[in-house]
Formats: sequence, structure tokens, C-alpha cells
Amino acid sequence: MMLLIGLVACAADVADRRGQTVLYASGADLQSINPLLTVHPLAKAVQKHVLFVTLAAYDSALRPVPRLATWEWSNDRRAITFTLRRDVFWHDGVQTSAEDVRVTVELARDAQVGYPRARDLAGITEVTPVDSFTVRVRFARAQPTFPDVLTDLAMLPAHHFDGVLPSEVRSAPFNQSPVGNGPFRFVEHRTNQRWVFERAPQFPADLGPPEVERFVVVIVDEATTKLAALTSGELDFAGISPAHASFVRADERLQVIDYPIQFVYALVWNLRRHPFRDPRVREALTSALDRQLLVEAFLYGFGTAAEGPVSPEHPWYLPLQSIPFDRLEAARLLDEAGLTPDASGTRLQFDLLTVEGDAALEQMIQAQLAAVGVAVRIRQLELSTFLARAQAPERDFDAIAVGIPGDLSLGYVQAMFESVDPGPLAYAGYVNDRFDRALERVRQAETARAVRDAWHDAQRVLAETRPATWLYHARGLQGATRRIRGAEIDLRGELANIAEWRFRSTEIDAQ
Repeated sequence: MMLLIGLVACAADVADRRGQTVLYASGADLQSINPLLTVHPLAKAVQKHVLFVTLAAYDSALRPVPRLATWEWSNDRRAITFTLRRDVFWHDGVQTSAEDVRVTVELARDAQVGYPRARDLAGITEVTPVDSFTVRVRFARAQPTFPDVLTDLAMLPAHHFDGVLPSEVRSAPFNQSPVGNGPFRFVEHRTNQRWVFERAPQFPADLGPPEVERFVVVIVDEATTKLAALTSGELDFAGISPAHASFVRADERLQVIDYPIQFVYALVWNLRRHPFRDPRVREALTSALDRQLLVEAFLYGFGTAAEGPVSPEHPWYLPLQSIPFDRLEAARLLDEAGLTPDASGTRLQFDLLTVEGDAALEQMIQAQLAAVGVAVRIRQLELSTFLARAQAPERDFDAIAVGIPGDLSLGYVQAMFESVDPGPLAYAGYVNDRFDRALERVRQAETARAVRDAWHDAQRVLAETRPATWLYHARGLQGATRRIRGAEIDLRGELANIAEWRFRSTEIDAQ
């Protein structure tokens, strides 16, 4: 097999010859290394934990803790003052300062930049450096919790954006040769091949300088190639499919890391069309699906059956009573809704739109619904065509099968599940005053408890009205070499604990 990056020769000791270099696979290029421009999950992980430093970070219990700065709230919680460390330097030798924070946040708020989470910064009214290492951020109203976006947005070097207009950020020279202030410095990028970073020598010791000397993101867009490279020792980490987990586990040199992610898969019904506007039909279709079987058969157990859009690991999760799998109840509800079997036994026929690819899940859904007389025609579409059908004003579909990613922020709550574009409930044509009022309370809440209570109410409304059938919450899967200890992954992202990775010695392996 051809080597992926030409660093080593194929042999049983390929991985050991790399020493303290880690090769980490990505299914696509990182889109951009500029934190203002990307939504790519691995790119964001590299930005926050490898190349740059955020103002704050989450600990393993998802509590915000100081990273680049400590902070203090005003008594009315309408202002937060950050005091920056004085021992964090950009990799070109310039000290990280309050001006870097001001420029980064102001660019992120500018609509011409197009920062994906600009909405989470909309409540900021002013960003003011008090001195070289102190900056005050003011908000239009009291903040109930620490702004999640400030644990996600890595700071940028202001001196590399002198003279760069907001409209020019996407084409700035910085994007090709980034200068960070994190535990690793940028070495090179070869488009659709690799990103290379090496340990920064002056990173503060108490922030966790890594043992890893070189961190290489290798672009491998074909699943079987990625798996072969992992098992041959050419890769240290690679995302794998649930179907490959047992194969990876059988290799004593490898381990499988499964971890929580915010990703729910759903069938979204077009509520503008008969019969999906009838809640009895939506409940019947949900009752006819054995979601636990889908988790076991399609995800090989790496997930949980969904009761709603929010996973059990999310801080705002509310346990809800699940609709049980019950084909007799499904048939009864369909009868009640006037959908009785015809001469062929068919009660209802509809098209299910999905993105082209492996249709195994959709075929399982098709078979389960056929058992209650519902005929599903699977229509696979190229992604842009799929989105055009789902988002177009005429909403030309019966139902869509869609995966919905999320994060820990209130912006996720608001953007992904509001009944406005571009969220999936907008695809459905979902309009509900109680739901909208609950989300408005989320936006206006001034305490963490008020946020939680309002979001719990929103989840209750979704459970009662069922604009979608929530199928499962997936878990992330990585195949990983055993030569690295401490590589754990949680809701903070794939690289949150890279500073804790340690290499096993030959003596340890022998024991």
C-alpha cells in the first residue's frame, strides 16, 4: 500500500519508528485553520487545543476554567473582566495581549466575516482593553452562565490582521501561514494531504505542554484506506465505523475509543402535507419503529435510542417518557386517523429523502414501517440537491432522514431547534407558540436555573407535539494505537486532553 505521507516504511514497527510523532486521520481537509471561518469539528479542536489558546476552557465536568485568562463578573453580571496571563506568546515572539482579544471578538461580531457563531456574540455591546493585559466585555443584559462561545473561539494575533478589512478575513495571508500561541506551532499545510504542527518550546508549563513532539493531521477521505492505514501502523488515530469496531479490537496493538458527541438522527415530517400534519400519524410512525433495534443493528450498540433532540450527556437534557415500540398501537392510531389498509394491505405510501450513500439505515426503517402497512420509497440525493429540496420555500418532500450535529451552547439550542431557517424544524414547517415562548425565555433568562427550566419546557413541547421522530443519539468512534496512553475523548472534543497523552515505553509494553 502507498504510504500516506511518506514518513516511514511499511513494517511491523512502523509506529514505533515515529517516536513522539502522532498521525491523526481526518476524512476531509480542515476547511480553515482560522477560528473565525470554520465549522469543521476537527479543525475547531486543532484550533482550541493545538495551535491557539481560548480565554477559558471546560474541565472534564464541563465547568469553565481559566485558560488564557482569569475573569471576574460585575455585580449585575452585565460585564466580565478578563485578566490575561503574561507568559503566553505568539509563536513569532510577540506577547499575547488584550488587543488580541478585542480584535478577535470584534471581527467575530462583524457580519462581513461570517463567523459561524456570531449569533452567540450578539448580546455583546462593547469590548474594551483596560490595559495591555486586561479587557472588559459588556453585555446588553445579565448573563446567566459563562458564555460558551468564549470557550470555543480561539484568540487571534491582532498584529497579523493590521490593515485587513472584515470583508478580507477569508482571503487573509494569515490563513495560509497561521501564527498561534498554543502548545504547538504551525509547520506546513499541503492541501488535501496534511497539516503539520510541532511542539512550541516556550508554552507555559502549568497549561500542560504536551509530550507529543509533532502532531500531523493526515487527510484520508476513504474509509477502507483509513482502516488499512490504522491497522498497518501508518496512523495512530482514525475515525472508524461501528461495523469495524470488532475488527479493530481484535488487533492487540489497537484500541477503540467511543465517546459522547452531540449528534441526533431523525425523521423530519413535512407538517404542511397530509397526513403528516395529524399528530396521531406521527405518533403511529414512531411507535412502528424499534429504535433500540436500529441502535443495535445499525450502530452496533454505539449509541442510545432517542426520546428527543437533546442527548443524555447534554447539560440541559430532560428525561422524557419514550414512545414504546408497539406495532398494534401504531396500527390502531393509523386506523383512527383514517389510514386503513387497501386491498394490498398498504395504509400509506411516502417518499423518504436522504443523502446518497449507504442506505442501510433507511432500508431498516423501510422494513419496519412495511410491517404496519406503510410503504416507504427511499430517494437518495446528492447533498446540495437534498438541502435545496429541504430548504426551498415549497418544501418539496414528505419526510427527510437527517443527522443533526450540536454543541454545548445556548446558541445550539436556539439555532438548531427554533422554528426558523436553517434548522430542521423549519424544514418541517413546525410552528408552535408554546415552543417559541419557551425559547424566548431561554434567551431572556438571567440565571442558569431559568435557562434550564425554559429549555426543559421546550423539550416537553417537542415531546408532546412530535414534529420529528428522533431515532438515536450516536457516539463517536476512534481506532487508536495503544502506544499512546491517556488519549480519552469526551464532550469537549477529540483533542481536549492532548497535553495528557503519554507514550508507552518498551518496558511498559513488555509488562
